[in-house]
Amino acid sequence: MAVARRFKQAVKQATKLIRTAGAAVLAAVALAGCDEAGVKVPAAPRKTELDKAGYVTPPRPTGLTRAVDGTFVLAGEAAPGARVRLATPQGEAQFAQADDAGAWLVKLPPSAEARLFGLSMTVGGRQVQAQGYVLVGAHGEVAVLRAGAGAYVLPEGGGMRVTALDFDAEGGAVVSGIAAERVAVTVRSDGRQVADGRTGASGRFAVAFSAPIGAGRHRLTVTSGANEAAADFDVTPARPLAGAPFRADDDGDALRVDWLTPGGGLQSTLIRH
Repeated sequence: MAVARRFKQAVKQATKLIRTAGAAVLAAVALAGCDEAGVKVPAAPRKTELDKAGYVTPPRPTGLTRAVDGTFVLAGEAAPGARVRLATPQGEAQFAQADDAGAWLVKLPPSAEARLFGLSMTVGGRQVQAQGYVLVGAHGEVAVLRAGAGAYVLPEGGGMRVTALDFDAEGGAVVSGIAAERVAVTVRSDGRQVADGRTGASGRFAVAFSAPIGAGRHRLTVTSGANEAAADFDVTPARPLAGAPFRADDDGDALRVDWLTPGGGLQSTLIRH
């Protein structure tokens, strides 16, 4: 349970930073209202408090397509009419205008390397940060990286599967994936049960391990009733980033991203192909 508590503490720290930060180059990562990911987070403010604060649902990516010329088109949702900003760690930004339904598109040039973006929107004179960093892989992978929690990998659907493993230097780990809606899931590492949780309305799960995961190659199996999904992950400690905000490497089986969290910690995300 110490691992789960450590991840909850990271979430609380990230949420505090978002509330006090201004327009950062990379949006501070936080979880809010993510019960369907299977991770417990700080309780959301009561409705009356949200009304007073003028709460607005943060922007989020919904998918990625490749154009004929090799460029990528990132699609997403935001508040209707909002001005959407997608920024690199170097401060280069692209903008889009959400339509009346809140849909927006940003065209990205081709790249041989994975890219990490901060996502935000301006609506009603307020800037609202997304609930994570947006990762776009060289081969069209797209995910939202979340501090102290599991990566939210797109697209949704497509049957039960394990999509990602997140871990830190101390071995705290969260496995993410997709199953049926609102069902119990059990996680095993190399045949030993390490966690259990539930999916939400979208069928997503992000379950924290009850004990640290050791270094080395592990086979993770997630079961729900008669259904099962498995994936192999190579867990090795992250090398120092040497001043960079992130580093991405592809070993053929997974895209690994080592990245700095809002609190200054180092988190590793392994995204299955």
